[in-house]
Amino acid sequence: MNTPAPARIRASGPDGDRGPFDLADPAFWRLPRPDRLAAFAGLRALETPVRFGAPEGPGGFYALVRHADVQHASRTPRTFTSAPGVTTPEPAAWVKALFGNSMVNMDDPDHADLRRIVARAFTPRLLAAAEENIRAVAARIVDEMLRDRPADFVAAVASRMPFEIICDLMGIPEAHRREIARRIDEASQNVGVGRRRLRMPGRGLRGLAHLQRVMGQLARERRREPAGDLISALVTADVDGRALNARELGAFFSLLLVAGVETTRNALAHGLVLLGGHPEQRELLASDVERYGDGAAEEIVRHSTPIIQFRRTVAAECSVGGRDLRPGDKVVLFYASANRDEAVFASPDVFDITRSPNPHLGYGGGGPHYCLGAHLARQEMKAVFGELLTRTEGLRATGPAELVGSNFDNRVRALPFAFTARR
Repeated sequence: MNTPAPARIRASGPDGDRGPFDLADPAFWRLPRPDRLAAFAGLRALETPVRFGAPEGPGGFYALVRHADVQHASRTPRTFTSAPGVTTPEPAAWVKALFGNSMVNMDDPDHADLRRIVARAFTPRLLAAAEENIRAVAARIVDEMLRDRPADFVAAVASRMPFEIICDLMGIPEAHRREIARRIDEASQNVGVGRRRLRMPGRGLRGLAHLQRVMGQLARERRREPAGDLISALVTADVDGRALNARELGAFFSLLLVAGVETTRNALAHGLVLLGGHPEQRELLASDVERYGDGAAEEIVRHSTPIIQFRRTVAAECSVGGRDLRPGDKVVLFYASANRDEAVFASPDVFDITRSPNPHLGYGGGGPHYCLGAHLARQEMKAVFGELLTRTEGLRATGPAELVGSNFDNRVRALPFAFTARR
């Protein structure tokens, strides 16, 4: 068995020695993003994955930072399991018992059973209607933006787009949406945010409880009167005699809202910053959105990586990146590092919407947990930026994005912006 590296190492970057850092320390995630990216570059240059946190026992983890290692762990789920949880810290057993277990924390056969039901519900007809709706919602949001001239891009555009698409897809009545949006913020605002002292997650749990009550009510209504939406499809499905029960539906809806809304929101906000900071790329995209839109969406996700990391638990003796691992060891898959791996991406720090191929891991590293909503997220980004760039001039962020110091997602709380309506 090879010996773990020290828990605190020094990162080197283009300016030389950057000093010691520890990925398990919340202070690391409050560093400027360029310093964090330099630290990951230093880790990728080492021979084997480094252990951070406690030297032995619970709390420590090996950081998988190379593209190949993250992809390998993602595609061998029997060795690198999602249970008991993929977030840091792992969800408490009582929370899962009360609110249902999220698909992201499951392994086969339970994960396969649920995913099969969900995948069957996403029929070609449902997806075609969703894509048409994406274009209509993007146009309406930009209509209102041009009329109201808001100051915050996140509130006016980035948050609204994925939230409205998911609510429309699920069939959430308008009467519930404002309260659901508030509860999503409660449930997700402290995920991955380091704190100096323990804080009971009361507001987050109240948010989840509210979502569960709403979904339970809607599930009962749609079983009686199906409405052709995703909730109806999920609760009336018959896949080997199985449909989603109310608790499973609530957990799935929470996953869709927190994961789908937050990730696409952050990608849209980072995309505005990236396009504003690279006017030649913005002009290229504006010149032919149909031609360059898909590539722009992929490069925005690669460059910004909305989900920074997920954790896995080692289930069998194995070796990854030259490091021997034992059952019970924890590994963390750092997508934010894998997407800058010099062995895979030429000039990885360059933002290039024509990058091809672009095998980023922003939607996961493949395997059974590859993001179900990846296709819709791409379409949403393409539709929003298509509307923005063809209907405005001088679209740009007017100040730095207000970021949340999180080790889980690259979250943008607010982003000031300006534009002029195109005549």
